[in-house]
Amino acid sequence: MTAKSRFGFSAVLTAMLVAVMLALATDVQAQSKPNVRPPEGAQQWGGPAQVPTTVLPQPSDALMWRNIRRGVVGTVSIPDKQAGQLVQSDGEAFRSWRNGPISVWGGWSLLAILVITGLFYALRGRIRIDAGPSNKQIERFNGVERFAHWLMAGSFIILALTGLNMLYGRYVLLPVLGPDIFALLTQAGKYAHNYLSFAFMIGVVMAFVLWVRHNIPNKHDFVWLAKAGGLFSKNVHPPAKKFNAGQKFIFWSVVIGGVSISLSGIMLLFPFEMKMFGATFAIINVFGFGLETDLTLLQEMQLAQIWHTVVGLILIVIIIGHIYIGSLGMEGAFDAMGSGMVDENWAKEHHNLWVAEMEAARAPRK
Repeated sequence: MTAKSRFGFSAVLTAMLVAVMLALATDVQAQSKPNVRPPEGAQQWGGPAQVPTTVLPQPSDALMWRNIRRGVVGTVSIPDKQAGQLVQSDGEAFRSWRNGPISVWGGWSLLAILVITGLFYALRGRIRIDAGPSNKQIERFNGVERFAHWLMAGSFIILALTGLNMLYGRYVLLPVLGPDIFALLTQAGKYAHNYLSFAFMIGVVMAFVLWVRHNIPNKHDFVWLAKAGGLFSKNVHPPAKKFNAGQKFIFWSVVIGGVSISLSGIMLLFPFEMKMFGATFAIINVFGFGLETDLTLLQEMQLAQIWHTVVGLILIVIIIGHIYIGSLGMEGAFDAMGSGMVDENWAKEHHNLWVAEMEAARAPRK
């Protein structure tokens, strides 16, 4: 057989194989088509989209989808009844608030208090004892009081740092530390945040029991506030008892804010045992506000997260100012919670009424 004959034979054989394969493919495709005719009115290829009658009632309207978007709950046969909610739009609102206004305004607030304390120190300097140290000491806080303060203060600092890491860490620390170290640090911080929160709660309760009687507002507080506590002027020392108006503000901020943030924290730790916000709204509704009380667990958790973050940021801003005045900002102030003993001249300048009470108590009775 010549080369030309072999080429022709190969071409014919190839054409036959292609024809057989096309025939087989056509037969398979024909067999794959259903033998039952589609129902009358079925959607045609390229035609307008229709909702299957076996899934949703006809016709589908915007109201139904709007209700789903708003969180309407259907019925399910499984124990978790929340699975009947197809869309939980509150999660989007929670994320928008947390990553939007709360993070932004919280960051500006932290920056503002740091700038304010820095400017105050630059302009006013350290508040000195005008009469100078007397070398005589007077006990301001005993061991139990100092323990309560440092239990509360030490746990709060760790809670604040770990909480700020959960809010801002991915933007500030993650690019610097890398994913592995940041993940390890955040996990350890989360455990510390969960367990040390109970130490903070105990400290708040102890502080309240020990000092509530000294933090009841009185007429001297108005004088102290009118003179701004003498913080901006030398040789200005308004009268004050054991705690002045500024310290009373710190006390009640920590007690009220501490209780509030503790309740929301417990809600986050034990979500299935607590229904805090629903009960809170029910109490508020007694005054006719008409707030929604039938909240789902997810809504409770989202509200608790928002409230926990907002109150935490407010407390951090307040405590930064307190730390500044109690350490670098005022001479002799740290000794009150350090050793518990303060200089007598310092005590007379900042808490003269309290010193008078102490001297009267020590004086022999006639």
